[in-house]
Amino acid sequence: MSLEYAILGFLNYRPYTGYELKKVFDRTVSYFWPADQSQIYRTLARLEEAGFVEVEKVVQDDLPMKKIHHITDKGRRDLDAWLSGPAPMDQGRSAALIQVFFAGRLSDEQVLEKFEEHAAKLREILRQFEGIPEGIKELSREAMSERESFFWMLTLESGLYSMRSSLEWAESVIERIKKGLVPGN
Repeated sequence: MSLEYAILGFLNYRPYTGYELKKVFDRTVSYFWPADQSQIYRTLARLEEAGFVEVEKVVQDDLPMKKIHHITDKGRRDLDAWLSGPAPMDQGRSAALIQVFFAGRLSDEQVLEKFEEHAAKLREILRQFEGIPEGIKELSREAMSERESFFWMLTLESGLYSMRSSLEWAESVIERIKKGLVPGN
């Protein structure tokens, strides 16, 4: 259900086409809430059906009709009710941790390789996160206040803390494996 509210949140700033929404997601919240183009279009259709969004159709020469989505008053009320309600809690699912849980079946070399790959991915994600403030700054020129920008940056801060913590843990596991501290060798 959060994708609906993310879309309503962006539409609260200004109207967007589905294509523009995808670009906004990629520049701002994709590090914690990725959405592909088809998810965005399906969700926009549901929001329109529920009366939270209205669509303005614009005829274009030699191009398909452009659909610009506007949030309705009903959509704003629902967004505000969701924002002021209790924070949704994630289920905490992690396929990577399921692999770790059962990794005792693998050799130390296999586990070491797995954790080194994981640590490398985390380092790459951290590098990507470092570019996100530019996307937020770019969008803030379009639609946001300094207050909203502050809260957007808090989400990036949370992501950075989480990725750094995960990387620190992965590196500690790598060190324990390299030192031969895995039982059963």
